[in-house]
Amino acid sequence: MDLVDSFLARIDRLQPKLQAFVQIYADEARRAARAADELLAAGISSSALHGVPFVAKDVFDVRGRPTNAGSLAVPASAAVTSATVISRLQAAGMVLLGKSHTVEFTFGGWGTNPSLGTPWNPWDLVTHRIPGGSSSGSAVAVAAGLAPCALGTDTGGSIRIPAGLCGLVGIKTSPGLVSRAGVFPLSRTHDTVGLLAHSVEDVAHLLAYLQGFDPNDPATAGLPWLDLLKDLETGAQGLRIGTLALEDCGQISPGVERAYRETREACTALGAHLSVVQLPRSFEEYMLRAGEIMSAECYAVLDDLVDDDKAPIDSFIRGRVRRGRDISAQVYLELLDYRRLAQSEWAEALADTDVLLVPTCPFPAIPLTQVDENATPLSRLGRFVNLLDLCAIALPAGLEDGLPISVQIVAAKFHEPMALRVARALERAAGWGPRHPVGL
Repeated sequence: MDLVDSFLARIDRLQPKLQAFVQIYADEARRAARAADELLAAGISSSALHGVPFVAKDVFDVRGRPTNAGSLAVPASAAVTSATVISRLQAAGMVLLGKSHTVEFTFGGWGTNPSLGTPWNPWDLVTHRIPGGSSSGSAVAVAAGLAPCALGTDTGGSIRIPAGLCGLVGIKTSPGLVSRAGVFPLSRTHDTVGLLAHSVEDVAHLLAYLQGFDPNDPATAGLPWLDLLKDLETGAQGLRIGTLALEDCGQISPGVERAYRETREACTALGAHLSVVQLPRSFEEYMLRAGEIMSAECYAVLDDLVDDDKAPIDSFIRGRVRRGRDISAQVYLELLDYRRLAQSEWAEALADTDVLLVPTCPFPAIPLTQVDENATPLSRLGRFVNLLDLCAIALPAGLEDGLPISVQIVAAKFHEPMALRVARALERAAGWGPRHPVGL
């Protein structure tokens, strides 16, 4: 109970400034915490996560609460049942503190939301800087110490971008590993559920409770059960790590370039075998094709809303979704064919590597006033992971001008244990324990 009370008190103090939450469940959280304490007093513990608070992005259904997906246009009707992942964490004894902000319909990497408010990146309390999106509020809540961990979704970088800009560990899971039942859809092909936390170990423990078959999500049928903890501490000795030539990373800031070099050096010091990989296609091409698939699939879900000019939808978001209106069935099927070909090419090109090391974001968080909603630079190094059905972990890699920067460990589908193993080895080697913004 004391743990939940301390987080709620911190939320009460910092929410007016940071705007991480759209809904705060103070009464429900206290009731759940008291119930958890009573079970512990009786010698009963649901799991190692018993009593631990968490936050959920406002795309996850919570029974009796509306799911607005960051939009004023979505009807505010209460969900009848909770999303599978919410139910699984609560069954493990975790306590839901509330729902966090997201980009409208989750369709954006900057983390902005003019309609409902843009959370404040807590690493700069003077200048309002972007948190990254679309899991913006989840990242801000965890980075600011308003919750120890959070649920998010990743369709083209939506967990990894805010993790990178807010100094967190964020995991984009393989499609089908975690149920999407009860999650507001953006792109049925690319949507995945993942986590944000302060350490690789925390992410691994949480994911162990989320994975598994769910009859309400056919994508989870027949998939393997992954032992996410068995090899977590075995290091990177002898592993094959692919890296990129700096020119293939595109334009990146000096701090990101330095962090990428230092991370490669750390991999070598850990005994890994590094090689330079030539990508089959450019990040820009992958990003473009993934965006077209996202628009087509999102329009199929939201056509009635975005075609209603009176609906209160941000003009940039409306435009992103409406692009799908011009993608014919034939073009859409050709995009899916392209996706399968690109996956085959990638598997062949990366056959001799265990993981690929890539920067997460090309630069640290910029001021909100500098955002160009017509540009998508933060998606360039991330969307390929969703297009190619890979998994990836964003890992803190230092600071540039006092702001977090990050690297990604990218692995093949269902190779989360390998990605976690490498991320944990780098986390230990760098001595990067949980860091928090000053002044909070």
